[in-house]
Amino acid sequence: MDLKELESVARSLVAQGKGILAADESSPTIEKRFRGIDLPSTEENRRAYRELLFTTPGISEFISGVILFDETIRQKARDGTPLPALLSRAGIIPGIKVDTGAKPLAGFPGEKITEGLSGLRERLSGYRELGARFAKWRAVIAIGDGIPTPFCLKANAHALARYAALCQEAGLVPIVEPEVLMDGPHTVERCEEVTTAALSLVFSGLLEHRVALEGTLLKPNMVLSGKECPVQAGVGAVAEATVRTLRRVVPSAVPGIVFLSGGQTPEQATGHLSAMNALGGHPWELSFSYGRALQDPVLKAWKGSPANAAAAQRVFYHRSKCNGAARFGRYTKEMEATAA
Repeated sequence: MDLKELESVARSLVAQGKGILAADESSPTIEKRFRGIDLPSTEENRRAYRELLFTTPGISEFISGVILFDETIRQKARDGTPLPALLSRAGIIPGIKVDTGAKPLAGFPGEKITEGLSGLRERLSGYRELGARFAKWRAVIAIGDGIPTPFCLKANAHALARYAALCQEAGLVPIVEPEVLMDGPHTVERCEEVTTAALSLVFSGLLEHRVALEGTLLKPNMVLSGKECPVQAGVGAVAEATVRTLRRVVPSAVPGIVFLSGGQTPEQATGHLSAMNALGGHPWELSFSYGRALQDPVLKAWKGSPANAAAAQRVFYHRSKCNGAARFGRYTKEMEATAA
């Protein structure tokens, strides 16, 4: 493990004004997204869509890295260039999703554990040879009656720490993603309580596994009201609760925090990030690692037609530019008026 290289990659991923595109949808997930635009989820359609995103003119102004799926990291552009090389050529760092999904946690109804540790050391070595320089592993934490249990939180924190240690051994920056879900009627206060507990255990596990925090990024949820909560916290309240939680549990050695969008609309995800950065004085970079919040408007513009490719790329550029502004706390709703 070369700690200087890991730290350099981690800091490049959270460079000022930039963030990460999460394009690591599993086959069932992208099939669902494509169904929304009446497009069959064939390998060629998936490749064409990812290439459309990756070749958007000027996108490296705002996108520092892309998280790929196993299929995508092995695909080639129309001109025969491997997609990881296409990204690297544009100054964008390729990454890879390495977990195999969240499965029911035996004996704990309503809770999940993320799998994928078996054979991970060998897979990480292979992904690095394919061009990946960072990886991602997602844990899923649900809030409900009697959950999350302490055991669920500990089990997922342990898996995240084992994954992160293996990543650094292989020369990859680990993105650690413990996601507290928005589903349910819980209050913003309950979300803050669970997020604090989850992150506390995650960082305890990382330190126990001798993971170098300087070469690690955190991908957490924002502290939000549950989707079914009758009282929804406003933008300012979300920003304050999220930053307060992070300050309590995330060491300053971590170079950056790259939020997931987790069910928010594109505008909400951008607005919340901007409000957090407007508070100022953070010991880490506050950035983004968005999937749907960057891609949904693009899919609607593209509709699977080559004739719409340029328009879809303009939408992607605009969405990325708005999030770039949010990195400085400068996003305003008026910026949406310039959308393609």
